[in-house]
Amino acid sequence: MPVIKYPRVRDPLFYEWDRKAQKCGLRHTVYAVNGDQYTGEWLDNLKHAGKGTQIWKSTGAIYSGDWKFGKRDGYGSYSILDPVTKEYKKIYTGGWKNDQRDGQGVLFYPNGEHYEGEWSKGLRSGWGKMHYKDGSVYEGQWLTDQPDGIGVLLLPNGNRYEGGWKDGKKHGPGKHFYLDKGQLLEGFWVADIPKCGALVDFGRDNAPASTESPLPKIELQDPAGVLAEAQARFDDSHN
Repeated sequence: MPVIKYPRVRDPLFYEWDRKAQKCGLRHTVYAVNGDQYTGEWLDNLKHAGKGTQIWKSTGAIYSGDWKFGKRDGYGSYSILDPVTKEYKKIYTGGWKNDQRDGQGVLFYPNGEHYEGEWSKGLRSGWGKMHYKDGSVYEGQWLTDQPDGIGVLLLPNGNRYEGGWKDGKKHGPGKHFYLDKGQLLEGFWVADIPKCGALVDFGRDNAPASTESPLPKIELQDPAGVLAEAQARFDDSHN
């Protein structure tokens, strides 16, 4: 139950105004018993129907944005206090629903990584782009906080993978471009492991670390058909 920080002169008219403010939706500042502070719109004694700023005394964290029935809902920013610099660092800016990240938003992680994209119930879900601390970048579909669906992973050395993902691992049809060697592997992955595919030269003349000799040509009459048949058999056995 929030409590009010009253003025030194306890005017009965102030108490009545405070009660009406929280009941009727006026902008008002309230201090909780634990020291938390909220300044913003109220309705029926709940943070609701407008903008408001919450400050958590124990951590110094601040949320500023939209509220609905006492919970963060709409658009807002969440920041924390840096214990060293004593400055506020923005952690998340974007959509909220029922007190969780939801919709479009950007999250900055403590290790320097950051994600920009869609959220659902506090988890990365939908289409998004993740920048990892090693320099890798994944852009594509997400499900319950993991790459899942179709996506592209760009590696720091310029190589990349384009294709299917499941539970955060390469899964399904895909292409892995080894641009440092001038090669391309096109095939089928399961849990990050290529199970079948064809390896061919790709941009070998411009590759910084190309192989000594080019790969021999595939002599099959229909290599694409053979690969497609192998992928279909393997996919059916693991669905």
